[in-house]
Amino acid sequence: NHFCVGPHDDVAFTSIDYAASFNIEGKDVYRAMFFGLGSDGTVGANKNTIKIIGTETDNSAQGYFVYDSKKSGSMTVSHLRFGENQVEAPYLINKANFVACHNFTFLDHYDMLANLEDGGTFLLTSPYPKTKVWDHLPAKVQQQLIDKKAKFYVIDAIKLAEALGLGARINMIMQTAFFLISGILKKNEAIKAIKDAIKKTYGKKGDKVVKMNYDAVDGAVNNIVQIKVPKRISGHKLPPTVPEEAPEFVKEVTAKMIEGKGEELKISQVPADGRWPTATTQWEKRNIAVHVPQWDAETCIQCGRCSLVCPHACIRMKIVTPAELKAVKAPKSFKTANAVGKEFKGKKFTIQISTRDCVGCSHCVRVCPAMKKDKNGKKTGESALKMIANTEAVTKREAKNWDLFMALPEMDSSLINPASIKGSQLKRPLFEFSGACAGCGETPYIKLVTQLFGDRMLIANATGCSSIYGGNLPTTPYAKNADGRGPAWSNSLFEDNAEFGLGMRQSVNKLSYQAAELLQAAAAEKLITKKFVKELLSASQKTQEEIEAQREQVASLKESLSKSSSIVAKRLYHVADYLVKKSVWIFGGDGWAYDIGYGGLDHVLASGENVNVLVLDTEVYSNTGGQMSKSTPRAAVAQFAAGGKRMPKKDMGMIFSTYGNIYVARVSLGANPQQLVKAINEAEAYDGPSIIIAYAHCINHGINMATAHEQQKKAVACGHWPLYRYNPLLEDEGKNPLIIDSKAPTIPFAEYAQGENRYRMLKMANPEMADTLMAEAQQDVDKSWKVLQGRLKALEIE
Repeated sequence: NHFCVGPHDDVAFTSIDYAASFNIEGKDVYRAMFFGLGSDGTVGANKNTIKIIGTETDNSAQGYFVYDSKKSGSMTVSHLRFGENQVEAPYLINKANFVACHNFTFLDHYDMLANLEDGGTFLLTSPYPKTKVWDHLPAKVQQQLIDKKAKFYVIDAIKLAEALGLGARINMIMQTAFFLISGILKKNEAIKAIKDAIKKTYGKKGDKVVKMNYDAVDGAVNNIVQIKVPKRISGHKLPPTVPEEAPEFVKEVTAKMIEGKGEELKISQVPADGRWPTATTQWEKRNIAVHVPQWDAETCIQCGRCSLVCPHACIRMKIVTPAELKAVKAPKSFKTANAVGKEFKGKKFTIQISTRDCVGCSHCVRVCPAMKKDKNGKKTGESALKMIANTEAVTKREAKNWDLFMALPEMDSSLINPASIKGSQLKRPLFEFSGACAGCGETPYIKLVTQLFGDRMLIANATGCSSIYGGNLPTTPYAKNADGRGPAWSNSLFEDNAEFGLGMRQSVNKLSYQAAELLQAAAAEKLITKKFVKELLSASQKTQEEIEAQREQVASLKESLSKSSSIVAKRLYHVADYLVKKSVWIFGGDGWAYDIGYGGLDHVLASGENVNVLVLDTEVYSNTGGQMSKSTPRAAVAQFAAGGKRMPKKDMGMIFSTYGNIYVARVSLGANPQQLVKAINEAEAYDGPSIIIAYAHCINHGINMATAHEQQKKAVACGHWPLYRYNPLLEDEGKNPLIIDSKAPTIPFAEYAQGENRYRMLKMANPEMADTLMAEAQQDVDKSWKVLQGRLKALEIE
């Protein structure tokens, strides 16, 4: 007979009750909890805090760090303990002397003050002045501060960090505030210790970065404000964790997990077969962005670039009729413009932003080519999109506009050209609001593929960033359209993903073949006509309209079969959907494709089967912290290549092009988005194996993520990332199968490299080696371009 502590076992009844809150530590132990936003530096700063207190005082120190698998932007919780005696507490803090909230929006989503002991201290980063901050707190938080007789401090850490050029990195500001408020160290001792830690932590990133963090420490000293806790309750009621219109499962199960209370779920509530619903990220509405984009309908040229680059599918576009707008009762704040294009005459174009799902990366603003003009016709330098503060009024207004936008009908596919940027962005993305980093370089590629083929996709996903933000709990970003169709996704292992995807392809082939056989059997039993069988089996499915026509045929078939008791009819009914063309995709990063899964990838592509591979090439193992892969360029610093990588980048595209029957494309969203859209469409249309190698910028490159697309352009311009397509079908037409889509290098490799910290670090640590490797990297680029030109010439059709 056994028992379990923790889960509520209402199935086998093995659980026993326990005290959820207890404290057996000595009075000398100081307990502090910090609620941070993933990527704001809170965890790193708290690790330094432990080191400082452990070395600068006689206290012992302990830390636990809790965070989910979102790449960034989720809540992190740091549990720190300090005491005169050895701290031995193998459990998280549930009664803290000090609680800090590093993001104001957390107050509406998490019950942080439940952990604060009576008389404790609460530190909050707040965008509101001290005279107004109280009235912006939720009523529950106000009541808790009053009941617990808490000491309440605020600081506008975001404003200070942005003024210093640190963006959202508020860690040093909040760490300084903690030391000054807690009094664990004397003021001067604390400031000196923090600055020493900054030098040690950020020294390799250069004097400029160190100075900015020094200034953050000094700025924090003068900006901490203590708020006298009033006796009045004036705040708003907490919103529900998920909207009322969410499905029952989401409200009962997913919501608990979002709140961080998954341990309260009963065993009977968890899916017994391991299947979890998709399209659940739409219910989170985290509202974590400090700034969000605002659209100017008059300036917009309706190109679709903003929607294309959005990593989280938060900015979308539609073309609708005036009658459709009237039907949803769109208010004046719902902006529209006359749609551009003859095929859209008389219709309205709109762009809307889900500000509650936006993470504020500003990519949409950066890539917008439309510029406002003044009354004299001169460009003002401001585009059709600009970043504005995400205030309560903005959130409320845009939430209503987004709901109205989603209520508008999707466009007729016959009016959309999916081979164009604009056309692709008029299709609904079936990958949305993922947990990827702000400005992620991978997710726009995945999103685009789902826009083009998502309603009939099967995806085999290698372990890595794309599987973590793609197949996550509590919520999943792969979505469904209005008909309930969307990608079917699964993840096996790191090392067998290509084979896993091949298995999906062969399964689809087998079931399609079985459906065709059963059609003939059904005709023999006169359940359907031979003419209908011929129509189903010979139907062209090259365009979306043709696929929709086949779906209607299959629906008619299933309706007819449902009326029959025949065994053949029942068997055919269950496999009939495989008469509609399926698109099998294999996703993964360079760590999988170039290294661990390379043997399997080679085997699968050499098989000749109709699979499509998308390699999200960040040139490092991104998910595990930036380790070197065979895709890492020479001279770049990465884990396992601290002195700069000494060997050149593996040219996987050229390797696979030598097979002759594999479609190969090298693409870059930031450098040539039209080439990207064209390559994806060509790869999927090719009845054979295809591989698309996509340049994906990453936080591990050490770049300003807001300017990542400019960096992609430089990667192409210097010749490090030449763009090309190898299409075997062209050879059948008597044409050269290799098309080079980028020009010869126009800038040196060093000009590209100096924009990334992964190259600059070596220059600071070992200038002589950096110069040597940089010269060799330039030789790699020159050689690669010559090889590509030579390949082009060798493939010329005489």
